[in-house]
Amino acid sequence: MTTSRRAGPARTTLLVIGAIAFLFPFYYMVIGALQAHPDEGIGGLVPTQGLTLSNFTEINERVNLLRTLANSGIVTGGVLLGTVVFGLLAGYALARLSFRGKGTLFAVMLLVQIVPFQLLLIPIYVMVVRVYGLSDSYLGMILPFAINSTAVFVFRQFFLQLPEDLFSAARLDGAGELRILWSVALPLVRPALLTVVLLTFIGPWNEFLWPFLVTKQHDMQPLAVALVNYMSNIAGRATNPMGAVLAGSVILAAPAVALFVAFQRHFTSTDIGSGVKG
Repeated sequence: MTTSRRAGPARTTLLVIGAIAFLFPFYYMVIGALQAHPDEGIGGLVPTQGLTLSNFTEINERVNLLRTLANSGIVTGGVLLGTVVFGLLAGYALARLSFRGKGTLFAVMLLVQIVPFQLLLIPIYVMVVRVYGLSDSYLGMILPFAINSTAVFVFRQFFLQLPEDLFSAARLDGAGELRILWSVALPLVRPALLTVVLLTFIGPWNEFLWPFLVTKQHDMQPLAVALVNYMSNIAGRATNPMGAVLAGSVILAAPAVALFVAFQRHFTSTDIGSGVKG
């Protein structure tokens, strides 16, 4: 009992230290974005000269935040749609359908996850830009990420947890596989859906390399690419270049953080048990 009481404060202290270490970069980013003059010393952690939104105004004048945010949203939305649709279909097929070569197909899908995207960058670029002519287009930025093997794996694992009685009863009632997927399986795997959406959202929203390669027009570039271009070409002439870059980083990080905070409680809960009585 005494050991348990001693472990409680120690565990709390370690968790607090870990939380501070995790949140410090976000705090530094926000404080730096709100400072009128750059202060890279320790004193800059606690600003005493007041806070301002001038850095957000300055980077908006140089980058056009509204346009770049819209580009990032369109690309991310397209990737999310493709990932969820193809992930659900493939995950359901690998979990609940019987066909020749299913195990081999699943093994190949797992092997694909260890192949770095950079290794496939040149052939994908040639196919998307040279063959399909999709440079400077939303579709060209979306296609390489529309199918996500991680999403397929997550959906498959959740579908395997569902009781077989649910699917057998639905088939006895004459429901087809798509009807079973939509009406029976999908409502019970909402935690998987939310997990896939969050994990997928972070990737295309922060993606830099691929959009940088396939977009040359500034009005088609997402925010991550526009920020790097700003740092390379314009930041040196700004009043507070670091503050402006941090302001752009705050805007880039805010949607992902808000999405996680809003839906984190759903990741640890499922409604699988509610589908079966007795």
